[in-house]
Amino acid sequence: MDLTTLRSVLYLPANRPSAIAKARTLAADAVILDLEDAVQSDAKPDARAAAVTAALDGGWGGKRLFLRVNGIGTPWHEADMAAAGEKGFAGIVVPKVDSAGEAQRLVAHAGGRPVLAMIETPAAVLNAAAIAAVPGIAALVAGMADLAKALNCGADPERRPLLYSLSAIVLAARAAGIACFDGVCTEFRNEAAFIAEAAQGKMLGFDGKTLIHPSQVDPCNRVFSPTEAEVAQAHAMIAAYEAALAAGRGVATLDGQMVEVLHIDQARHLLARATPPH
Repeated sequence: MDLTTLRSVLYLPANRPSAIAKARTLAADAVILDLEDAVQSDAKPDARAAAVTAALDGGWGGKRLFLRVNGIGTPWHEADMAAAGEKGFAGIVVPKVDSAGEAQRLVAHAGGRPVLAMIETPAAVLNAAAIAAVPGIAALVAGMADLAKALNCGADPERRPLLYSLSAIVLAARAAGIACFDGVCTEFRNEAAFIAEAAQGKMLGFDGKTLIHPSQVDPCNRVFSPTEAEVAQAHAMIAAYEAALAAGRGVATLDGQMVEVLHIDQARHLLARATPPH
């Protein structure tokens, strides 16, 4: 499953009917119904049942709907994985996937559903390439809050202590040919801070960003969508290259710049991202 065109991926608690109803109306490309951090221990069984109901009821339009299960070794993991097999879920988000062996076990128990592995521990960062290479892992998802805690690094709006880890996640995903999504920005009341962090994630190479609040959806889509100028440039590059091929040349020029096949691949990828997936 190709998830690389997803820009905005919104977490919401699976046991909040009002949040689920609102999420159906948002422009998020994907929604993750959360059974893990957002749900207290005594509420997890009811949240699981509510998530299944939300999936079966549908009404999500073109949005991809995922279920974030509780992690390996928790009392709820097996039942959560079984629930994720219900009709309506496009995949399973699993927290704290630390090794390729864990990734393999998850894929084996996923019933054919794509698995999105969360990278949120030092071990996971060091093993990110091996995790991403496991067939059935469809994306890596950065979990920077838990990682920052584990690293004991200082808070920084520019995320400098985390840049190595963020780039490692992107490199691992690109090497495996799968999607990667940036972690959440907790400052949901500060749009400028969110936009700056999202722009940094885009610059690092992430396909999109995970979100914790509906107010972050539209800014996220703007940041991760190509601009009109970029779309026009991509069309112009393709036209110039096709004209060069028709004339028997393998290289074109546009505005004084050489255009080769690698640039055309990039242009076509950009145009694919210019069309929202729903």
